[in-house]
Amino acid sequence: MAKVHITNVSLLDNPAPYFSPFKFEITFEAIEPLPEDLEWKIIYVGSAESEEHDQVLDTVFVGPVPEGRHMFVFDAPHPDTARIPVQDALGVTVVLLTCSYRAQEFVRVGYYVNNDYTDPELKENPPEMPQFDKMQRNILASSPRVTRFKIEWGDVKPAKPQIDLAVHNQMPPRQEEEDTFDLPAKLPAPPSPKKVEPAEDFMDFSL
Repeated sequence: MAKVHITNVSLLDNPAPYFSPFKFEITFEAIEPLPEDLEWKIIYVGSAESEEHDQVLDTVFVGPVPEGRHMFVFDAPHPDTARIPVQDALGVTVVLLTCSYRAQEFVRVGYYVNNDYTDPELKENPPEMPQFDKMQRNILASSPRVTRFKIEWGDVKPAKPQIDLAVHNQMPPRQEEEDTFDLPAKLPAPPSPKKVEPAEDFMDFSL
């Protein structure tokens, strides 16, 4: 059974100019504490013809997550227009909101996005090369498509290795004794996407 449920997603600043950031207000519920982060992504589908045009607009880590209801605002920059085929600049495409735990995606929320000119003349006679600065993005918030996946949440803990004390005690003492440590904790932390702490106790919503 899933340990995290998205209870509401609100689209902020929608419709918006094409070069405006995406803003999602996400409310979710954890039915028990999660010791590791949830990984959230916003993905823009640049073309229905090929996944090579998909763009991960931003990634954010939320956690560790205590039990209860939480809310945060996830904003991401507009897509890179250089990676969007000219023929797919106008019209309907898709933006995806995904969430993963321990590198396993367990929910995906998809929205249709309509890109069009606001100027009636440009609508009637669109230029050969897209003019993104004159476009408006409208996300169809009323019709999300939610897909859920079963994952391993880590209920089964691996057995700890056993040490033969009889053999261990016969080993010669080391010249210097060191405290045991977690190797990743000693290494410099690699650059990582931004991380936010979830807020708690928000009203109950449902998709």
